[in-house]
Amino acid sequence: QVQLVESGGGLVQPGGSLRLSCAASGSIFGIYSKGWYRQAPGNQRELVAAITSDGSTNYSDFVKGRFTITRDNAKNTVYLQMNSLKPEDTALYYCNYKRLWPKSDYWGQGTQVTVSS
Repeated sequence: QVQLVESGGGLVQPGGSLRLSCAASGSIFGIYSKGWYRQAPGNQRELVAAITSDGSTNYSDFVKGRFTITRDNAKNTVYLQMNSLKPEDTALYYCNYKRLWPKSDYWGQGTQVTVSS
């Protein structure tokens, strides 16, 4: 099992920045993807960004150029730097780890990001 704990959410004005952190513990062997998803009220959960074990990154179009995903393997932590935030970025942000075998998805409890003036 893998336990994920997110932090760093909060209220920020449009144009502002936040950095989310996701600390992992437990059996993280075989994790091939670490990512961030978000879910706004009434919407489905959607991928924001992900980073794979070889360091490749993938961003959804709506955050390209504004958000950056990084990881610190020594600290078992993945980060999401969010710049130029917009009101439409308001959502509950979830950390996600994926294991290839056995195929598994692990989720954190989520951290709220609210962008409002």
